[in-house]
Amino acid sequence: MHKRVHWKLSVKDLVICCVICVLFDISPSFAQKQIPLIQSNLYYSFAPIVKRAAPAVVNVYVQSKQHLASPLIGDDSFLEFFNRRFGVPRDRTQNSLGSGVIINKHGLLVTNAHVIKSSGRAEIRVLLADKREFSARVVMSDKRTDIAVLQIESNDQTFPFLNFENSDDLEVGDIVLAIGNPFGVGQTVTSGIVSALARSGLGKSDEQVFIQTDAAINPGNSGGALIDMNGRLIGINTAIYSRTGASHGIGFAIPSNLVRLYVNSAVSGRKIERPWFGGELSTVTRSIAGSLGLQRIAGALVSKLHNNAPAADAGVLIGDVITAIDGYEVADARAALYRLTTRGVGNVARLDIMRRGRLVQINLKLQAAPRLNPNDIRNFSGNHPLDGARIANIVPFIINELQLDNSTDEGVVFLSVSPKSIAANIGFRRGDVLLRLGARKVLNVNQLDNDLQRPRRLWSMVIRRGQRVLRVEIPS
Repeated sequence: MHKRVHWKLSVKDLVICCVICVLFDISPSFAQKQIPLIQSNLYYSFAPIVKRAAPAVVNVYVQSKQHLASPLIGDDSFLEFFNRRFGVPRDRTQNSLGSGVIINKHGLLVTNAHVIKSSGRAEIRVLLADKREFSARVVMSDKRTDIAVLQIESNDQTFPFLNFENSDDLEVGDIVLAIGNPFGVGQTVTSGIVSALARSGLGKSDEQVFIQTDAAINPGNSGGALIDMNGRLIGINTAIYSRTGASHGIGFAIPSNLVRLYVNSAVSGRKIERPWFGGELSTVTRSIAGSLGLQRIAGALVSKLHNNAPAADAGVLIGDVITAIDGYEVADARAALYRLTTRGVGNVARLDIMRRGRLVQINLKLQAAPRLNPNDIRNFSGNHPLDGARIANIVPFIINELQLDNSTDEGVVFLSVSPKSIAANIGFRRGDVLLRLGARKVLNVNQLDNDLQRPRRLWSMVIRRGQRVLRVEIPS
């Protein structure tokens, strides 16, 4: 981590420095428009930085055909589970736009996963600042972190690109620029500061934290660049906090260190392997801090441990509070998982732990979760509601892969659902946890397979989707 040096100069010293810079022409290139000899003529401009960075920020246009069914299971209310007949599947064309950032001369670019939405049946076009237009294909898309990597399809052309900066070097108060295509009006640059770091609880992923900025980010900016004063990429703009859809000075970007991890995975062709902690982490609340005698309401509490897992093997105990990882403070459980993820499988992370009022340091070797046993997965087919579903037992690998709540140890989980199958028409989706079938708890896929063989007039199921527990009743 780079050390920051803070200089304090008097007005006299500042004038002397400026005169020296003018006489000897040693001012940095991006500061050539600064003329501070007379205060009334003081002039700052980000133009030199923008000229270098803006050509690498592109507009992304997506046209996709979505296969729609009339789902029995929906998100809006419990009423969707009742009094709804199966509809006729149909296709709908959907257009979307956003921004992207080219990250190498061969046309590899990063955007948000929600910008491209459907990758299988989508036509993606990329428009550069110089008005060149190309097709692009999806290399990798991860909905949980909202990161997607695309490849511009061209005949050996080279492209302007941005280099990654270490997002861990950011400090609150640093000046940043956001570049993107808000509302589809064309490339736009806004400025602001880093308002906060390691904001969590905003995304779908447990390992995700965000850079908060007051630089205006609006719809269409998604996937655009957040750059520092050296013109280097420190984040991918992804979201705003707004009730109207317009910027209110609270925008969020995915840190470049997490983006770079996914880019490297996409380039190498390897799937992302997330470190398996081997237990459950909870955010320290005011009551937890008080009961443990902590001075700060911050950290990740170890509330559960698995036997023969990395954390337990390293000496972590239930009740430990992780306060820092590799020297970076940990605000909550998500921040801890982010640090472990960006550190990467195969490396060692240094944990600072508060244990009964004293500081303990533990080296944790980061490992991937054990692979699935083939007997833990079942592909279901037949004349029943789970036709077309691929379902697995809830084991550590699945908990890690789907980022289920670590306290989840009941039921079985949907890994995928085949399009146009009975399960797809009902509305089951990846990540749904099936808890009960009829009056019986679902313990594993083998028991579930046996229970599905019994004829029924009414299929009654209980599932958990996110934080909601829902009952489904389907006539045979």
